[in-house]
Amino acid sequence: MNEEALGWVIRTRDPEFADWEAFTQWLEADSGHAAAYDALMMADAGLADILPDGAATIAAPANDPGQRGWRPVRWRGSWIAAGAVAAVLVAAISIGVMNRADIYSVTTKPGETRTIALDDGTRVEMNGGTTMRFDRHDSRFAALDSGEAAFMVRHDGSKPFRVTVGDAVFEDAGTVFNIVHSGHATRIGVSEGKVIYNPEAEAIALPAGRALSDDESGLRVMDIAADAVASWRHGRLTYANVPVTQISADIARSLGVRLTATPGAGTMRFTGTIRLDRDPERFFAGAAPLMGLTAVKQGDGWLLKEGDGPPR
Repeated sequence: MNEEALGWVIRTRDPEFADWEAFTQWLEADSGHAAAYDALMMADAGLADILPDGAATIAAPANDPGQRGWRPVRWRGSWIAAGAVAAVLVAAISIGVMNRADIYSVTTKPGETRTIALDDGTRVEMNGGTTMRFDRHDSRFAALDSGEAAFMVRHDGSKPFRVTVGDAVFEDAGTVFNIVHSGHATRIGVSEGKVIYNPEAEAIALPAGRALSDDESGLRVMDIAADAVASWRHGRLTYANVPVTQISADIARSLGVRLTATPGAGTMRFTGTIRLDRDPERFFAGAAPLMGLTAVKQGDGWLLKEGDGPPR
């Protein structure tokens, strides 16, 4: 809804905009549309401080706003690219959202898990080292800022559940799925139902048994075994030809240990299931040889390095 509202804000600022009938229909289609549009328009007051001097001025209303509280705005003076305007508005709204009293954050320490039960019946299970945001007034919203979480979503065809992850949006249609977000890399696996990746842009459908990865290598869609999705919830980590660097991050998050790998070990790939164990000594004694590696304790952390045997 906010994405649509932002689009209308940018369009109605254009002096050549004339499709007021379509805009009015959009406002009347949902009671939340006007509120979303108004929230973006409230950024007007801050734009003068953000944009260069003389970049824009606010014009008087071009038509009767009635009881909706909205008004079309037109830019004067020097022109600014629509992308720049959008960036300013998104930044302003993002700051406002973060400071809203109804938005709250939940963080787990590495090795700690936590379950969040939302009012709509959806359940979110957070793995260790994870930070998320939720809305007290909208149980169909969640934001994964970092870490890993599994989602068991109650279906509501009239109001899809949406998870924002960085610049991406995942829209659910009554689904069980798992998302990992670290730095600029995001991956999702779906075990039940269907998830839509960026419904307003790429609109990639991910049914059960499909996974998506978005990182520096690009966007990739692949198959995934249903029992590998959120397998950490069941005390195991299941992989199919996955690099040790990814596995190391998953282990560190799930067990709460500091773990690194040598360059050679990090590029090795593993297929199989690793049983989690809260005792690091016992865990690495079994997990490292399984991957064809050796685990060495270093201070308060562990190092994975090449071993003598091949991965199994």
